[in-house]
Amino acid sequence: MEIQFNNGNPVVRLRAFRAVDDPRSCELFVEGHKRVLTSIGVEKVTSSNNEWVHNPAAFVMIVESLDKEHIYGGARIHVAGGTEPLPIEQATGALDSSIYDLVYGFAQKGTGEGCGLWNSREIAGYGIGSIFLTRVGVAMSTQIGLNSLFGLCAPYTVKMAQSVGYEIEEGIGNNGTFYYPKLDLVATVLILRDLKDLSTADEENNQAIRSLRENLQGVRIEELRKKKIEIHYDIEIPNMDKWDLKATIANAKKGASTGDIDESHINLL
Repeated sequence: MEIQFNNGNPVVRLRAFRAVDDPRSCELFVEGHKRVLTSIGVEKVTSSNNEWVHNPAAFVMIVESLDKEHIYGGARIHVAGGTEPLPIEQATGALDSSIYDLVYGFAQKGTGEGCGLWNSREIAGYGIGSIFLTRVGVAMSTQIGLNSLFGLCAPYTVKMAQSVGYEIEEGIGNNGTFYYPKLDLVATVLILRDLKDLSTADEENNQAIRSLRENLQGVRIEELRKKKIEIHYDIEIPNMDKWDLKATIANAKKGASTGDIDESHINLL
């Protein structure tokens, strides 16, 4: 997948949409994410179902070529009350059922989960699979009407998530952590409780997210560790007149554990 360059910098579009509105882009997301997971030896997760593509409460961010033919990374926001439990409930409920009450409580005012974060090797090192998609996830969640966000993080993304305002939820699992032996993975539960004011985000990310909210479309040269990338932001979610958060909240139910640890449902932020 060749990447376009401008003045030596990669050029990509970062676009947001509701999953049910763009099946083709969802398919590209699934294929790209699977390739990345397979390349690092995570076979179990690649077998997970992808019912989120049919979930009217799933929103998607993709990093793509300007002609929309290639995808280089992505992430998702799932809203509690959709057609399936949040990924964090599916991944941790068998280990600590209190996650269900916790999510349900936050769901009454509109909550979701940032998940499924990935980037391809072609764009590695430019911040696509870390800070820029994470910022957009936080920024676009206010369009959806959410007040909070959950996240399940691998060890190497915890600090990044904290920088945009997520906090470790120590009341779940082992002080907020879960161990998945088949994947040899420690995952940490975090919650961003203040989506509106971002009072727990650091100053740089607070300002960057506010700027994205005020400018949903535009071109920016972003820089991470002296590497620059040209991002064409297109994060105004289409067809929001068809979105009904109140109805989604009304559909939220407390989950119940199957008693089995399902590592195929781990979708990390």
